[in-house]
This record gives sequence, structure tokens and C-alpha cells, in this order.
Amino acid sequence: MDSIKIAIVGVGNCASSLLQGIEYYRGKSEDDATGLMHWNLGGYLPSEIEVAAAFDIDARKVGKDVSEAIFAPPNCTTAFCPGMPRTGVTVRMGRVLDGFPGHMQGYKEEHRFILADEEEASREEIVRELEDSGAEMLLNYLPVGSEEAARFYAGCALEAGVGLVNNMPVFIASDPAWAARFRERDLPIIGDDVKAQLGATITHRVLASLFRQRGVKLDRTYQLNTGGNTDFLNMLNRDRLASKRTSKTEAVQSVLEEPLDDDNIHIGPSDYVCWQKDNKVCFLRMEGRLFGDVPMHIDLRLSVEDSPNSAGIVIDAIRCCRLALDRGVGGALISPSAYFMKHPPLQFRDDDAYRMTEEFIRGARND
Repeated sequence: MDSIKIAIVGVGNCASSLLQGIEYYRGKSEDDATGLMHWNLGGYLPSEIEVAAAFDIDARKVGKDVSEAIFAPPNCTTAFCPGMPRTGVTVRMGRVLDGFPGHMQGYKEEHRFILADEEEASREEIVRELEDSGAEMLLNYLPVGSEEAARFYAGCALEAGVGLVNNMPVFIASDPAWAARFRERDLPIIGDDVKAQLGATITHRVLASLFRQRGVKLDRTYQLNTGGNTDFLNMLNRDRLASKRTSKTEAVQSVLEEPLDDDNIHIGPSDYVCWQKDNKVCFLRMEGRLFGDVPMHIDLRLSVEDSPNSAGIVIDAIRCCRLALDRGVGGALISPSAYFMKHPPLQFRDDDAYRMTEEFIRGARND
């Protein structure tokens, strides 16, 4: 099969784990490829994904080969594939817009973004880079709260004629107007806000479904998350949190028989703990009533390395996006979005979303 060429905006921890993973699985076989949901997805292997273009605004990344930039501060995720070969792709200066949170500037340089002293790329230059690089899709890894920047790059993807995998919580695939624009161009989009492989949201959803299936009335629940990467530092500014909180809350509410009152559900990032680095800790509590209205509760603590936890999901999203391009399918991909993302255009229970995605991969359904 041909390689799948991707462009990336935001060369942070998640991009680092993704690109490390592509190289890590290159020398493996299906029998020893732990951690992937699909080894062969529609004829495409993980190693057939290659980066063709990359954009960032940090001084320590712009101008460097992507293989170096993914290990540059403030990235702090696990280096599980440190011997990355050079890609020949240089990280280009992108557009800042609202992607540079000002409140970070009071923290040490190794923990925050440093704005590159280079002229920002114009819309025309970004579109030309996407076209000239041969990229088939753009991966959005911008910081949470970058509403203007996310829409800017989505527009660039449309103009360049490439698909979009929107991994962050700005609602593009789930916005009917944006989905229609991609459909009109016969370009696929998967989004919004990637679910982890086994993280807080998917665990919360599965437990909420278990309550429903076993006849337990869920009365109230919370999910509190702490971490030490730039994502958590960024989200200390509560003004940047609105879409993230909506995305995570709706992901859980959607599997309940009846949504909980707002006073009885609290889901969202809670605090930044610098020494945790890319480790995310989730504190989850669910209170309910069993037979005879007898009360019960679950307290759970989940600890995961945040960025590798999303990379395997994105590898599958990339390959599903390529299948749609191969088939000439445009617009929001309903099935992969429902399975891979927290805030898809349509929410489905996880078993249904899994079945639908398998049907999409086999070609039994178009979206």
C-alpha cells in the first residue's frame, strides 16, 4: 500500500508519542504489537504513516527536524523510542492567534511555551506547504482553548484539499456547518477531542453503562484529573476550559438512561502538578442505589501516561481517514468519530460505536 502522509499542527507531547509509536511498531509483527487496536486496518499498517509537514510556534521546535522537535521542551512524555531517525521534515512557524496562552508566562521556561522570534506564516503559505508536502490530512494537536486557531487550520485544510483529524475540543466535526463544508469538498473529517485508549473518559463511560445495564440508579458522580504537562498548565486558565468540560461531560452523559442534573455531575481537569509531567491521575467517584434503594459507591484512582494513551487511537483515526479518502467519502465520519472521539457529531454507546467502526473498516458502511 502507499504510505499515508500526514501534516501536524502542534508538535507537543501527543505528536511525540504518535511519531515515536509509528517508528516503534515498524520492526514488529502482529504477534508482538502490544497496545494497538488494529494491526492491519483496511490494508494499512502503522509503519506506513509518515509525517510530511509540521507547524508549531515554540522557539525550541521551529526550524528543527521533526525527529528532534518532538523531544524538545516543554515536551515531557516518555521517550519509549529515543533513537528516532531524521525525517527530513522541518517544523515550520505557524500562526499564533489564540494558541499561545499568556498565563503560562509566569512559569519556568522548561514547563511552558516560548514564542519563536520568527514571522508567522500566512494562510497562503500554510496552504501551499500542505499542498506541496503531499499531505493527505492534517492532525490538529493545538492547545485546549485555541478556538480561533483550530478553525483557522481547519479552513487551511479545506483550502488545501486535505482531510482533518481534530484531536482537541474545538467543535468542528460536530458542527453541522463545518461538516457540510468538508462534505462539499469530498474531504473526510474525524473529531472532536480524542478519547484515550484506556483513560478517564472511556473508563467513566464503561462504568456508567455498567450501572445502567445492572439496574443501578446513578445519583451523582465526579471525575477529577491532575497532570503536569503543558495541557494541564494551559487549563489553569478556566476561560480556556469551556469546550473541554463540555466534551468530557457529554461523553459520560450520553451513555446514561437519563442525563444527570448539572449539580450532580462534575467532570474536568482539576489542577496542575508539575512533577507529574505527562502522567495523568484521575480520581473518579460514582454514587448510586441498588435493590431496595440501598446506597453504594465506587471510588477509583487511575494513573496513566497521558500522551501515549491517545496515540494508538490516532493511528487508527489516521487510517480510517485514509480509507475515506480512498473511497471518495467526505464530511464527518460518524462511526470512527463516535468510537475515537469524546464529542462526535453523533454519540453512540461504545459497543455500538465499535461495531459501526468495524463495519466502516470493512466497507459495509460509508461513514
